[in-house]
Amino acid sequence: MSEVKARKIPAQRKQEVLREVHAGTFRVGELAAKFGVSEMTVRRDLSELARAGKVQRVRGGALGVSSEPPFEETMTERIVEKDRIGAAAADLVEEGQTVMIDIGTTTLQLARNLHGRNVTVITTSLAVFDELYRDPEITMILPGGVVRRNYHSLVGMIAESSLAQLRADIMFLGTSAVDSELAVWDSTMVEVPIKRAMIAASRSVVLLADEAKFGVTGLVRVCGGGDVDQIVTDSALGGPYHEAASAANVSVTVV
Repeated sequence: MSEVKARKIPAQRKQEVLREVHAGTFRVGELAAKFGVSEMTVRRDLSELARAGKVQRVRGGALGVSSEPPFEETMTERIVEKDRIGAAAADLVEEGQTVMIDIGTTTLQLARNLHGRNVTVITTSLAVFDELYRDPEITMILPGGVVRRNYHSLVGMIAESSLAQLRADIMFLGTSAVDSELAVWDSTMVEVPIKRAMIAASRSVVLLADEAKFGVTGLVRVCGGGDVDQIVTDSALGGPYHEAASAANVSVTVV
């Protein structure tokens, strides 16, 4: 093997490691087994990727650094519409219910409309937790997990395992995009298993999506339209969206 070729191997491996991290594999042991190298080698690769700003090092592995804007930046976008959606969604919650709340800026507006309600809230959103934990009427459950600082969320195997042990009456799902068949998409792979676990643990699923989420593309498919019971949005669904909602028996609330 030539010296030039030998020098390329670590660089190629780091790129493959980076792709795996962005695909959701973030534990050192799993990466080492996949590439047939030692855990020390993987840790060194991850440290170099972290110094380059391409991953975020966490205990036991690393998380991909997403191109998504920070939570604080997206929180102010279409805030009036999101508040209307959040208020209408809160009206769907009954006293005494257990509610799962997904991450997102629209689901945060829902949380802001739950103050004073006798409910139990399960969430992986640290923004939702920060909004509600001081309210004595609300029981808060955090499933644990690895903190994604950019989007104030909890992800990873601990969160997924905890959610599998829980059940909720209703879940409020956020999204990056909704396609013409009402499939729900997300832009960050590591969040998708959490969303799916919440859907599986909930008796009813309500999608909160403002008009801007329809007709755009996402990176990973979260679920199909048939997995959603209701959509709360700020604009009437037209064309294929309306047909898909009718076909899947999904009710739509426009606020």
